[in-house]
Amino acid sequence: MGHARRAERQRPLVALNTYHRDGAERPRFHVPAGYVDAVRLAGGATVLIPPGDDHPEDVIAEVDAVLLCGGGDIDPSLFGAEAHHAQYSVCAERDASDMAAARAALARRVPLLAICRGMQVLNVALGGDLHLHLPDVVGEGVAHRISQEQPTRHPVRLAADCQLARIYGATRLDVASWHHQAVARPGRGLRAVAWAEDGTVEALELADRPEVLAVQWHPELDLEEGSPQ
Repeated sequence: MGHARRAERQRPLVALNTYHRDGAERPRFHVPAGYVDAVRLAGGATVLIPPGDDHPEDVIAEVDAVLLCGGGDIDPSLFGAEAHHAQYSVCAERDASDMAAARAALARRVPLLAICRGMQVLNVALGGDLHLHLPDVVGEGVAHRISQEQPTRHPVRLAADCQLARIYGATRLDVASWHHQAVARPGRGLRAVAWAEDGTVEALELADRPEVLAVQWHPELDLEEGSPQ
């Protein structure tokens, strides 16, 4: 039934995870509009998966692709680390839903794009771990984040033989950056394919799974001129 419905669609349906619950008096789920705008610009339609869904695989079974969005930090206990004073917006409810969504997308072999926190979720879901605070590891020569309110930009280098280099048609990019954590040890089957000038891993690909891409930067902030903002 799900396959037949997908075949009848005029546009691919993309599932996006949302941010954690926000707002004390009127709690709400939300996702930055740039993610939705980017999917629409590419010709897709969207459906949201808010945290707290015990079975996101039921939604993922009905969609054509999955986009794991950015957001706050993952609970470090999920990859065997201790809490760090710089961590923020840790949410057990979102962590559980996002990990389940990542694993369901991998199991269904649907196209998966993981952005920023999404890349970190994918890495942890496959047994990898994270640097808890980049300034502690690589210093501050590259500004990966300047505040929680606005992104910054820096160059990245792509492996010449990776999918992203073929997609972009380049091995050097200037990207929108908004993170203070990053992949330390890649998870099972994951390969680092892009790096900042300080050596920070900026993209991952999954062996023999061309439908899976993960970037630490924010491509949704670089919509084509004239697209919705």
